Amino acid sequence: MRLFKRAPLMWCVLGFITLAAEIVLQLIPGIGAASAKVVVPVIECGMLVGAVAVDRGAPLSIRVAVAAFGARPAALAAIVVSALLIFGVEALAAYSVAGINLLDAGTEARDLGMAALAAIFAAGTVVSLPLLFVPFAALFDDASFAQAFASSIRAFGQNVLPLAVFGVLALILVIIGVLCYGIGLIAVIPLVSAASYAAWKDIYGATATGASAGPKGSVSGNDR
Repeated sequence: MRLFKRAPLMWCVLGFITLAAEIVLQLIPGIGAASAKVVVPVIECGMLVGAVAVDRGAPLSIRVAVAAFGARPAALAAIVVSALLIFGVEALAAYSVAGINLLDAGTEARDLGMAALAAIFAAGTVVSLPLLFVPFAALFDDASFAQAFASSIRAFGQNVLPLAVFGVLALILVIIGVLCYGIGLIAVIPLVSAASYAAWKDIYGATATGASAGPKGSVSGNDR
């Protein structure tokens, strides 16, 4: 919240860009839904770049929306694959619970129902937590594809309880955002991104420049 409150309007602009990109890409016949699952995660990672900038006192710029597209190929691959893994689990949950194909551009949240929606997002959250720090390792630590996943999984394993609480709170916010006709996601997406950055900085001992020393073990009460 401290990061968000420094530039709430610009954070919401970035959230709107992310949400708009998802909607526009979904409208492209044939490949739209699939392309959204590749492009939008990279746009979202721009907010991680923005969080670093805000943390070191720089203004939050709209240009960070495309900043992650300039990352190394290995970093982009790690970001996209981690996002696809999460979506894959959500898609399986949606089909199992409600018989709905999430790659169908006509699928909307209201088609799912509250129970199904919660189950789908819960499944995605469970998978996303071990992968939470993949983009950070890839973007800011120059980690290779494999190293980014290994580092994130190791950090999760050392901090299961606090990250589980983080996941539950993020899940509640996302569901609320979706139920508000999706408009709430304009604020929820950047807020969760900023919170993810705070978690990464806390666990990895990262500085505001984006450099980190790797997972430093379970987070103590004093560290939090």
